[in-house]
Amino acid sequence: MPAASSLAYFATALFALAVLHTFSVPFFANLAHRNGPHAGAWHFMSEVEAVFGIWAFALLVGMVALTGLPSMVEYLDTRNFTEPLFVFAIMVVAASRPIIDLVGRVVHAIARVLPVQRELATFFVILSVVPLAGSFVTEPAAMTLAALLLRGAYFQRPGQAGFKYLALGVLFVNVSIGGVLTAYAAPPVLMVAGTFGWDSAYMATHFGWRAAVAVIINAMALTLIARRALLDGDVGQDRHASPRHGADPKQMPVPFAVIAVHLAFLVGIVLSAHHPALFLGLLMLFIGFCEAYKRYQSRLMIKEGLMVGFFLAGLVVLGGLQKWWLQDLLGGLSPTVLFWGATALTAVTDNAALTYLGSLVEGTSEAWRIMLVSGAVTGGGLTVIANAPNPAGFAILKNAFPGGSISAGRLFLAALGPTGVAALMFLLPV
Repeated sequence: MPAASSLAYFATALFALAVLHTFSVPFFANLAHRNGPHAGAWHFMSEVEAVFGIWAFALLVGMVALTGLPSMVEYLDTRNFTEPLFVFAIMVVAASRPIIDLVGRVVHAIARVLPVQRELATFFVILSVVPLAGSFVTEPAAMTLAALLLRGAYFQRPGQAGFKYLALGVLFVNVSIGGVLTAYAAPPVLMVAGTFGWDSAYMATHFGWRAAVAVIINAMALTLIARRALLDGDVGQDRHASPRHGADPKQMPVPFAVIAVHLAFLVGIVLSAHHPALFLGLLMLFIGFCEAYKRYQSRLMIKEGLMVGFFLAGLVVLGGLQKWWLQDLLGGLSPTVLFWGATALTAVTDNAALTYLGSLVEGTSEAWRIMLVSGAVTGGGLTVIANAPNPAGFAILKNAFPGGSISAGRLFLAALGPTGVAALMFLLPV
């Protein structure tokens, strides 16, 4: 068998093991909690953000054995790591205390004008308006902001696992579909917008309104389901508390000028999303600014951002050798079958990689292309690997779940309902 063919099969086998590993994280967490001689190793294996990085390293070692060191280095040099780097940068900036304070104020302002109780309105706004804002500030930023707001206001109490999984499922699905109002904010759209000739006006008319309706339905349905718990104060630290990150009465109030500077850094990183040298330079300046005015800051999420970037980089390395089976599979499907196939495949592959491979298929119709992207974003909440921003939300919220880990199976089940609503909207005839 030629080395290239052996490498392709080897890469796919490792990819399958990585997917299986993500579903086995609770098993490794239980081993770590036994405090045996290898507890540290088991803990590392239980970090879902490390999963694809671990198996990507195994792939690189295998490539050296199969094709030689120069070939492995050449392959690595041809990978595009812009997305992992961008998610790391935007996560650090969006999770800063001044940005969270600002978003918390906006969320409360919107909640005050809604004709329902404040507790219900705030929860609804976090799960609807913030994900839809991802179409403008990018999905990774929206995921980071929404996850921090949920953690601060609703995920602090022990237990409540059922509620937390339902909220996580809605969050992941709504962020995945909430970024399609524009052509630059959602990774699976960004990968194909130029090739397909889609601009933001096209996205808003063909995808955006459907996504907005689905986001609102999902958020409203969960708010009604959790209504009693939210009103009774069973969920959240304090029914009148602000959902801001790192709230501490001893911290100095953040001046508007500091908030404005943080917002400028956030906008600058969003606008330079395709240029790693530029947005990483802005990130370095941002860290320096935070150090200079650290009395207005909480701890920057650098470690969490690095782990999420490591996860996505591993996905880039492993996913780059899945073309041999994914592209042929997608090309042979009719538009409607493609929608469901893309939705299912997204659960075990990154949806941006899926749409990119689909864009390489020649001679496709406009209906086929729409169904490809619709299915990819619809399935983006089913697993942690389905959508690039999901690991960010996972990293922020995992410690609020029993055992400090999130069950992939329970997340999948919790996301099925919101995914079904999204599917109905995207399949709705014009």
